[in-house]
Amino acid sequence: MTPIIKEVLAKSILSRSGIEGISYTVNPYTGCSHGCLYCYATFMKKYTGHVEPWGEFVDAKINAPLLLEKQLRRAARGNVIVSSVTDPYQHTETKYGLTRACLVTLLKHDFPVQILTKSPLVVRDMDVICQFSDIEVGLTLTTDDDRIRQIFEPKAPSIDERLHALRTIHERGIRTYAFIGPALPMSPATLADKLAPHVDRVLIDRMNYASKTKGMYRVHQLGQWLDPDYVGCVIEEIMKRLDGIPVEVC
Repeated sequence: MTPIIKEVLAKSILSRSGIEGISYTVNPYTGCSHGCLYCYATFMKKYTGHVEPWGEFVDAKINAPLLLEKQLRRAARGNVIVSSVTDPYQHTETKYGLTRACLVTLLKHDFPVQILTKSPLVVRDMDVICQFSDIEVGLTLTTDDDRIRQIFEPKAPSIDERLHALRTIHERGIRTYAFIGPALPMSPATLADKLAPHVDRVLIDRMNYASKTKGMYRVHQLGQWLDPDYVGCVIEEIMKRLDGIPVEVC
């Protein structure tokens, strides 16, 4: 289903971050058309009044670039993550270009930036990204198996598309990382081997919102992946396979 897209005016776009090591967040959109079943950001509906299912609405903050310019003039320099509760390169970005415009503004003010996305669309903005003195780009890859991706992340780009984007960015000399979060059913050795040549570090997180997806695990006979000890062993295997690459378990 095509998401309902609404143009809105934000009151603030540069927000203080509660993420360790990150000073600010920039979220050019509210909602996310990827519609991942496990997404923690569904809590945003409490603040926006949306009644549509998660994944079926996107609010484009059309004043985001101008608002960011104003806020950056007053802000102390610090790390900015784009984005924390939406995907900055979801399909809506192809129309509005808000993420790109915000990156241009952050570049102008020389703020360090971290990008996190599931989308190969990020490669479109390599001309801007390559101008930053301090930037890191992360791709979320929760599994090596696209069949699993289709179950839990049905509207998100394929695993191969994300890996290709990661490789492209890394080959341009940009620091890259992979976020394996949440760790979905996978071959840990296969995923680690695919990531290793193209990342400077890896973050791993567990399925922290299993209640959202418990039924899907059981329907597809994946129940062992709800066992913390089993997932712990998988994470250990990934870490061993990535020997020499910094790995942080959230």
